[in-house]
Amino acid sequence: MDYLSCKTPAMVEREIWAHLLAYNLVRKVTAQAAQLAGVHPRGLSFKATKQAILAGWQPVTTLEGADYGRAAKAMLHMLRTQKVGNRPGRSEPRAVKRRPKEHDLLTKPRKEAQKNLLEGKEWRG
Repeated sequence: MDYLSCKTPAMVEREIWAHLLAYNLVRKVTAQAAQLAGVHPRGLSFKATKQAILAGWQPVTTLEGADYGRAAKAMLHMLRTQKVGNRPGRSEPRAVKRRPKEHDLLTKPRKEAQKNLLEGKEWRG
């Protein structure tokens, strides 16, 4: 959620809620898989759970009844094996490197910028 693409306050609020809903869904699935494995939920991989949900949500939406239940159980049984290793002494800074973009931003209408390019005028956003 490092970048919010919406422009209006109402849509930004919806986008934040969507991110929170997705995060809670991943944590719930992780907790269910951890309960099956008999481990603490933080002992299972968040990223593996997220990837499994993203990979499997579309095919699962076509299933009904017992087939849906079997698919969900199979995913939980697979996820319980995705344990996070104990890495003592590991310490990573909580920072990201933002690289500058190599192109300027388009700050005028696209048609006007295209016209300037075709006329050979120097284009500056």
